[in-house]
Amino acid sequence: MDKLFERLQVLEDRYAELAELLSDPEVIADTPRFTALSKEMADLRETVEKFRQLKKVQKTIEDDDEMMRAGLDDEEMNEMVKDELSEAKEERTNLAEEIRLLLLPKDPNDGKNIIMEIRGAAGGDEASLFAADLFEMYSKYAERQGWSIEVIDKNVTEVGGFKEIALLINGSKVYSKLKYESGAHRVQRVPSTESAGRVHTSTATVVVMPEEEDVEIEIDPKDIRVDVYRSSGAGGQHINKTSSAVRMTHLPTGIVVAMQDQRSQQQNREKAMKILKARVYDYYSSKEQNEYAENRKSAVGTGDRSERIRTYNYPQNRVTDHRIGLSLNKLDRIMNGELDQVIDALILYDQTKALENLENE
Repeated sequence: MDKLFERLQVLEDRYAELAELLSDPEVIADTPRFTALSKEMADLRETVEKFRQLKKVQKTIEDDDEMMRAGLDDEEMNEMVKDELSEAKEERTNLAEEIRLLLLPKDPNDGKNIIMEIRGAAGGDEASLFAADLFEMYSKYAERQGWSIEVIDKNVTEVGGFKEIALLINGSKVYSKLKYESGAHRVQRVPSTESAGRVHTSTATVVVMPEEEDVEIEIDPKDIRVDVYRSSGAGGQHINKTSSAVRMTHLPTGIVVAMQDQRSQQQNREKAMKILKARVYDYYSSKEQNEYAENRKSAVGTGDRSERIRTYNYPQNRVTDHRIGLSLNKLDRIMNGELDQVIDALILYDQTKALENLENE
């Protein structure tokens, strides 16, 4: 606790210093500096407020301990002090735990919207149908969260599944809840085309990336090759006679984005650039995440797109998240968008590991 108090006192001192700086006319006149300091102060506010509560509770505990040691003649007063001391110790424990969570390193992307890409992988038609099921699952979860979804690209298979689909999910703290969904999702079930009733195994991959508008990454225009061509579509409907489709290639990474769903070349350019920036950011951040996971062993998964993270077993109505060993016999409810129990468990696991690292520093 002493070590925690020392760390928190440094933060409170900095908070007081920021308050003084933000009242300085020179700082107020310097808009970029004023903005940066205001953000720093806002980031510290909750932690400092909790620390001040913790100090008050600690003072109560010390005063009550002193009274108990001195001895109280009044039995009723003695019981009151005992009760107050017990409640204060419990509050101290709870506050200390809340503060430790607040001290954990913040993921700068947690508050951002996301681009999610879902692709059918191993399993042919069944994999594409499973990709469509995952799309429905995340759509229903987003609706429960009050988020909005916009499909920005899709490739529909003949059986009605998705070879791939990309969507933009907007809302409060979307990335913080869905960032653990990246990886390979495996399904075990009897396909509708299977006459013998045999269970097949298929996979689909999910990639979650922060939306490019919020991503702090600059792409040099010289690093992008842009090709335009005519759109093609099923049945010849809405096919442009002009070259409105766009393919963008990021030369340093080899990442390619093709967009033809929009009606004009400009709209396709905007959508393609949005996805390209997100993919390039994801490419570099995934490399960093792999290094972080290797060095600290605390991340939930490594960010490797081929890593099998979850199995959906239909015959047993079971979902298993392999990273944390969680199994729930609620597949029907989870596929209906009731993902909270899984996501909350992943967040708790990640926080627990991060706290262990914090305590060991």
